[in-house]
Amino acid sequence: MLKQFFIMCSGADSDILADSSNGEQNKYAGIGATVFFTAFMAFLAACYALYTVFDNYYTAIFFGIVWGLLIFNLDRFIVSTIKKKDNFLDELLQASPRIILAIIIAVVISKPLELKIFEKEIDQVLLERKNDLTLANQEQIATQYTPIVEGVDAEIASLKQEINTKETEVNELYETYISEAEGRKGTEIVGKGPVYKEKREKHDAMLAELVELKKTNSEKIAGLEAQKIQLATEYDQQVESSQPIIDNFDGLMARVNALNELPWLPSFFIFLLFLAIETSPIFAKLLSPKGEYDFRIEDAEGEVKTWTAQKADQRKILLETDHTVNDRVYVDIAEEDELYQYKKKIARELMQKQQDAFYKRQTGIL
Repeated sequence: MLKQFFIMCSGADSDILADSSNGEQNKYAGIGATVFFTAFMAFLAACYALYTVFDNYYTAIFFGIVWGLLIFNLDRFIVSTIKKKDNFLDELLQASPRIILAIIIAVVISKPLELKIFEKEIDQVLLERKNDLTLANQEQIATQYTPIVEGVDAEIASLKQEINTKETEVNELYETYISEAEGRKGTEIVGKGPVYKEKREKHDAMLAELVELKKTNSEKIAGLEAQKIQLATEYDQQVESSQPIIDNFDGLMARVNALNELPWLPSFFIFLLFLAIETSPIFAKLLSPKGEYDFRIEDAEGEVKTWTAQKADQRKILLETDHTVNDRVYVDIAEEDELYQYKKKIARELMQKQQDAFYKRQTGIL
């Protein structure tokens, strides 16, 4: 049962192989097994590749089966259409388009499995990329908020500097009226005279302005600080909302690009492995000697070709004979007087009817 299944996979004619030797049957069963397992590997590779795209087992398995059947049909067609000839170069030239197709299929099959085999290394490359993208994203978003925050900080610093300047002036006035009272400066008279009162009143007025300024600027600073907090919150929200896009940066194309950053030699050997698997049925057919099955196929095709040529020749002879007979028949008929008199009678009647019809039409016009 298994042997017959693999023979079916090889694309060989099972009826002809049934009358061939056991060794010939085993050869084509081996070719069919290679075709089957190549398609099975294509199914696994397609399932993994499509799972990375759709993230759904059922979808990946469904399209994986479709892809596996497609590869199976292509390989079966390639092997079954290679005909053994007496010259190896002619056979190789005949199989060259199929070999190119096999190389393309090997690339398509090997790439998803390379992604799975080097998954950890690819994840490391993707992690580094995600970190770089995260930093770049934060810097890009920060460029939108940094000028605004710097402007707020400058305004806060200006308000604080205004308070400090006012405090310095108040402190200077305080030192002035104290020095006047102690007799160290000004009139240098100890006591609280008129000059002292004047300087004290000036200090008190400036102090009241300072208190009011502190109140006003503190409210403004509090509002600006709240604005900074709001900007920081908006920045964090924008970073957080864009982070999932970066976190999901691990699709099929991203993984393929990450794979290309890894050393090429391991991937190349995996490609060679699948290339050998994919082309093995073709080269097995090319390198194998012309066997009993090939002779039987050649004999059956030659028989059909000869039979078709004979039928074409027979139809040609039959047509020529029919033309010759028809020519002789019509020549003999043309010499018969009875046929001549009959056609003459019919022609006379036809001309009379045409003349009558013409007369009636002309009469109607007049």
